[in-house]
Amino acid sequence: MEMQPQLGDSSPEDKLASRPLTPGGRWSDSQWRPAEEKAIDDWLPINARRNAKWWYSAFHNVTAMVGAGVLGLPYAMSELGWGPGIAVLLLSWIITLYTLWQMVEMHEMVPGKRFDRYHELGQHAFGERLGLWIVVPQQLVVEVGLNIVYMVTGGTSLKKFHDTVCGDDDHRCKGRDIKLTYFIMIFASCHLVLSQLPNFHSISGVSLAAAVMSLCYSTIAWIASAQKGKSPDVHYGLRATTTPGKVFGFFGALGDVAFAYAGHNVVLEIQATIPSTPDKPSKKPMWKGVVVAYVVVAVCYFPASLVGYWAFGDGVDENILVTLRKPKWLIALANVMVVVHLIGSYQVYAMPVFDMIETVLVRKFGFRPSLMLRLVARSVYVGFTMFVAITFPFFSALLSFFGGFAFAPTTYFLPCIMWLTICKPKTFSISWFTNWICIVLGVLLMVLSPIGGLRQIILRAKTYHFYQ
Repeated sequence: MEMQPQLGDSSPEDKLASRPLTPGGRWSDSQWRPAEEKAIDDWLPINARRNAKWWYSAFHNVTAMVGAGVLGLPYAMSELGWGPGIAVLLLSWIITLYTLWQMVEMHEMVPGKRFDRYHELGQHAFGERLGLWIVVPQQLVVEVGLNIVYMVTGGTSLKKFHDTVCGDDDHRCKGRDIKLTYFIMIFASCHLVLSQLPNFHSISGVSLAAAVMSLCYSTIAWIASAQKGKSPDVHYGLRATTTPGKVFGFFGALGDVAFAYAGHNVVLEIQATIPSTPDKPSKKPMWKGVVVAYVVVAVCYFPASLVGYWAFGDGVDENILVTLRKPKWLIALANVMVVVHLIGSYQVYAMPVFDMIETVLVRKFGFRPSLMLRLVARSVYVGFTMFVAITFPFFSALLSFFGGFAFAPTTYFLPCIMWLTICKPKTFSISWFTNWICIVLGVLLMVLSPIGGLRQIILRAKTYHFYQ
């Protein structure tokens, strides 16, 4: 596997080696030459390789979309109830597929130019400075936040695997009650290695394995629930008993569903890996992959949500695999699959963040592209997400609060605003009405879902001690 993309007969580092350095080891502030600009683009993770096929789009999108959040959808159903729950799941699937189509279409809407990053499309729609400030903070909240959540969830799944294999009746594991902190550190250690893979193309194998695992553990969740059957004392009323509890639970469940549809934040970066010519634009293979991915999303989300809620009702846990305790070997296997999937999903969401960090370090602060720069920058980022995960293992509730301000815009209605701004559909046309409906629903989701997340933070913080 190549550790650095090639540019002609030499690497991007070789192309930039002749640029004068300051005494501090950085480049001088002289004007960039076109060859240097291209060399930097070829070194950055998003632009490095453009030889992906449509199926790369399919499994990258599955890995990005079908996170461990699918295991919490039965719990969200218990907060919503049958009717609203099914409606919210179905509407979210339709709306996010529509907004994803818009982003795929807008990727090459300007002849001769590709918007390879979400913020580049935002800058085209809203202006250079405003577009950057609108998109980048929200995208970072989603991507960095998800990486932290995946640290927590990956460590939790490792701990669940350990605890399942080392049951109460297993004398070999007696006295081996390992804290969650250590499992998070174990999960983080693999990312210190994988984060050095240079670009999106190089993580394709990891992403493919993650996509397969997500389909597998989602299937295990609903088949095991169906096999267990409907619990004798099952109730399908809302799990909260008080009116405020029901309202806040409903709002929190909206955030959980929004959390499950966060793949838009990396879709342009995924499309950037697909080659494009005037005769064969990248949007055709990309859309083909997206359709396949969304079929897989439906196969994962709807059976797991509906069958899990049918089997356990308002007694289902926040993670359906916790509710399913038998057969022990199958639950242990499912937790291993969750870990493998989270490893790939972490890398998919981290790659655009690496691209932003390295762009700033090279273009703004004048550092020379090198393996050492990449090693230090990415290792610091992985260490940061590990530290926050260890400090706040209830970060998923924290993310449902802050993430409500970012998940809903970047997924549900920001693409619609860009479409109205750039394409300017005729007023009161079908496209105009569709986009405004999505915008209104997305804004409601953005306002309501953080309210439920705030309540969860308050409840969990009361009993939490740092580094317990």
